[in-house]
Amino acid sequence: MPRRRPVSARLDRDLRIAGVDEAGRGPLAGPVVVAAVILDPARTIRGLDDSKQLSETRRETLYERIVERALAWRIVFVECPQIDRINIYQATMQGMREAACGLDPTAEYVLVDGNKVPPGLSCEAQAIVGGDGLEPSIGAASILAKVARDRHMQALDERYPGYGFARHKGYGVPEHLDALQRLGPCPEHRRSFAPVRKLLEPGLFDA
Repeated sequence: MPRRRPVSARLDRDLRIAGVDEAGRGPLAGPVVVAAVILDPARTIRGLDDSKQLSETRRETLYERIVERALAWRIVFVECPQIDRINIYQATMQGMREAACGLDPTAEYVLVDGNKVPPGLSCEAQAIVGGDGLEPSIGAASILAKVARDRHMQALDERYPGYGFARHKGYGVPEHLDALQRLGPCPEHRRSFAPVRKLLEPGLFDA
């Protein structure tokens, strides 16, 4: 099957096009992180792709190139209390809106990875399923979001030892679920997510 032509290739070349992507919708702990990037056509960054397809070393290298060469970039953290208050979908939409609207210079068109465009954007936008592997600006955003979140989870691992955050980044792997059973949730766990919520039932961790 031939590779789809990027949407950005069909738009006005002079438009400032922002790519938007997130990292961390599924984990039981830590924030959801959203990034928005406007690439500079005059400063090419080779190797941009879906962050999940890149090694950690490659992501770190590209992260530094993106923040150095992009025309504009922004990273937004939506923390656990807000996720629990409005749900993970709304928290992700909030982060996408804040990231896209917080760019300087401003975006004139926004490309979002996925199938939903966040409400309240100040310009036209389009959602693209699989966009992080198709659109360079979305690929750049996916790298910024992934690296920023991984670094944050490594810091949380030092603050809350025993859960293994540095290794699994908050996802519900057996190591993490076992630690939750032993230690109970910490302040960085998402209370609205079922595996955590069940552990907060009255009496479970009473002395």
